[in-house]
Amino acid sequence: MSHHAIHVSSEIGTLRRLLVHSPDSSLGKVVPSKAQDWLFEDIVHLDTIRKKEYDYYTRILLYFLDPGKIAGKLHHIDAAESNRTFYKPDNAGFHASDKVIELQWLLADILRDNTIKLKLVASVCAVEFCSYDTQKQLFELEPIALSKVLISGTLKDGRMLFAPIPNFIFTRDIGVVINDHILLNRPAKKARTREALLTKYIFFNHTLFESYRQNIIEIEDSSHHFLLPKESDDKKVTLEGGDVMMVTPNHLLVGVSERTTVEAAHQVVNALFEKKIVDKITVIRIPKKRDYMHIDTIFTQVKRNVWVMLGSFSRKSIRKEDADPIERILESKKKDDPIRIVQFRRDDLENPVYFDGLEDLLAHISEVDLRSVDKTQFIYSGNNEFPYDVREQWTDSCNVLALREGVVLGYDRNDKTTEAFRAQGFTIIHVHELLGDLEAGRVKTDDLRDTLILMPSAELSRARGGFHCMSMPLLRDNL
Repeated sequence: MSHHAIHVSSEIGTLRRLLVHSPDSSLGKVVPSKAQDWLFEDIVHLDTIRKKEYDYYTRILLYFLDPGKIAGKLHHIDAAESNRTFYKPDNAGFHASDKVIELQWLLADILRDNTIKLKLVASVCAVEFCSYDTQKQLFELEPIALSKVLISGTLKDGRMLFAPIPNFIFTRDIGVVINDHILLNRPAKKARTREALLTKYIFFNHTLFESYRQNIIEIEDSSHHFLLPKESDDKKVTLEGGDVMMVTPNHLLVGVSERTTVEAAHQVVNALFEKKIVDKITVIRIPKKRDYMHIDTIFTQVKRNVWVMLGSFSRKSIRKEDADPIERILESKKKDDPIRIVQFRRDDLENPVYFDGLEDLLAHISEVDLRSVDKTQFIYSGNNEFPYDVREQWTDSCNVLALREGVVLGYDRNDKTTEAFRAQGFTIIHVHELLGDLEAGRVKTDDLRDTLILMPSAELSRARGGFHCMSMPLLRDNL
């Protein structure tokens, strides 16, 4: 694989390369009794999620990032697709793009080195409490076969050795590129421990990241954490990438949520300021609720001056400006405000800046940090109408991925949010139609402006994450 730079300094600069993981058999092994432990609300249908949904994501990413792999070949690829060889990293016909990079492919790559293979197999077997015999058996597998087993937990003969890791498709959570550094996560839930382990081995051992090894940042539990009582969970260090957003070269957002602790935010601020990687870090505390897993489930950026967000985090909802004063005062729970936003500046740590609401912060980023001359616009989930706002936020209406400024991918099931995009002047096109137009040469990706590309989502949305979650950008153009 050719070596390219790794650099991300915004959420919306033209995307050039990213890490993904296409749905593997793990998703088809989620059982109802374990669904919640494995962070799923429901069981999904694997074949549908692959062929009718995720494959379209792969196609559109390749069209934008690596068109040589797909342009003019779509008919041929789909004709040979009874077995989907083009999409399967363990297959000789795999697209093997070095722009739309498959994690399983990288894993197989590093397992070709026997020393790494020995260490990784031993580590996984320790985490999963495998027998010594199983460890020996795993070590004897070929790299490609072993990479499959380490992800799916299942041997070729169908025997399950350990639990699958169905959340591996959410590559955003495993790490975040901050300028030219890589911040690795520490997942909050046991179901994601193996993911973090595999990822760490990939980042520290794959040639793709060779010249960035000294730029990898890991945060650790405080030395005495294990002595603390269970009640001091806030002192635990857990961090997931959905709570970290790079909005400008010198400004990072960090969410404190159900999955990212105050202590982790504290460590990130210290580590990044110490290394002088950014000048400002804004910490956004949101309720620790399943509905708002990470900050990227309540807002994402679409353009310099356009954001999509959940309206109940807006100033108006929080302050209840239209409520009568008695209701407002009785309902005010100062300690339990729905959102708390504090911004630290590297050169003036003692004097943080506070923001009243999410809109204030996002408008400040647009107007001050990004110097947008246009008025900041908000597109609200479900068009800010109850109950569609919360229904559609649950199916990731606020979790869009910018392929470049103003061109974003979102789920086709969020009808009211789609209406809100249209009202804001966006062109709405379904991915099926767009791929047809691209293939026929009627449209070029560069021609698209202010466009919401709708992606099929009946099964994918049940996995509880949108395209922002299913992407780890490695390289974006500077704005």
